[in-house]
Amino acid sequence: FAVAYLVLAVRENSLCWYAAGISTLIFLFIFWNVKLYMESGLQIYYLAMAFYGWHQWRDAQTETVSLRVSKWRAKQHVVALVLIAALTFVTGSLLNSGTDANMPYLDSFTTWASVVTTFMVARKILENWLYWLVIDSVSIYLYLDRELYFTSLLFAIYIVIIFFGWFAWNRSYRQREIKAISPL
Repeated sequence: FAVAYLVLAVRENSLCWYAAGISTLIFLFIFWNVKLYMESGLQIYYLAMAFYGWHQWRDAQTETVSLRVSKWRAKQHVVALVLIAALTFVTGSLLNSGTDANMPYLDSFTTWASVVTTFMVARKILENWLYWLVIDSVSIYLYLDRELYFTSLLFAIYIVIIFFGWFAWNRSYRQREIKAISPL
């Protein structure tokens, strides 16, 4: 279901959000069992975002103006990165001192970065693919440490799909830009 979500998202198909919901429930239990508590909590967020994303993309298909791939300004990226860093430090510190969490700072980073980036996907922000490249690379290390070999392989596959996503959404963005400046 996780690969189906990503492939459908690359194609800008709203059915991706159904696949996201199913894979989220599976990973919730996997991550809880290996004491990646932030990743477990992230799955609950993903479930909520699956509903939000489906609603956003579905409504965009029925309205006269559809939800199109767009870019963030540099200021928006700075705000996102500062927010991710601050939340990573706070929750990483709390997990480090108050729980038996494994790799609390990496767990916190991948979680908060994923929270921001999932919102970007739901809003069809092009640069989400670049964020996912970093997040999924770090996640592979985190999952290998927890001996989640299948999950690590899955995230390696994600990295390949990310490149397809970047090029597909970039093409969609450029086509919209060309139509916007075309006199006809």
